[in-house]
Amino acid sequence: QVQLVESGGGLVQPGGSLRLSCAASGSIKTISVMGWYRQAPGEQREFVAQISSSSITYYADSVKGRFAISRDNARNTVYLQMNSLKPEDTAVYVCNAAVLFPSSYVYREVWGQGTLVTVSS
Repeated sequence: QVQLVESGGGLVQPGGSLRLSCAASGSIKTISVMGWYRQAPGEQREFVAQISSSSITYYADSVKGRFAISRDNARNTVYLQMNSLKPEDTAVYVCNAAVLFPSSYVYREVWGQGTLVTVSS
């Protein structure tokens, strides 16, 4: 099996910072794009950031300049450094990855379970 496990969520004050991590484990040949999404209660899931296997990054306009995505290919881990957090950043943050399994030529999208980030005074 392949799993993505997020960590690092919690309660933080507006203007504060958090660093999320997401580690992939299991039978993995390669991982292409890795990314982060978020979903607030009663809202649709939205894209946050992604990073390619060659470390090309892309961000949603709402987080650009405040968040930074990075990855450690040796650890199959993606990170999300979140700075200058705002109350509207409150959401469950979920990581995802395009994974190529052994003996396969098709990339599959794998999702984590999510970690809650609450930005409040």
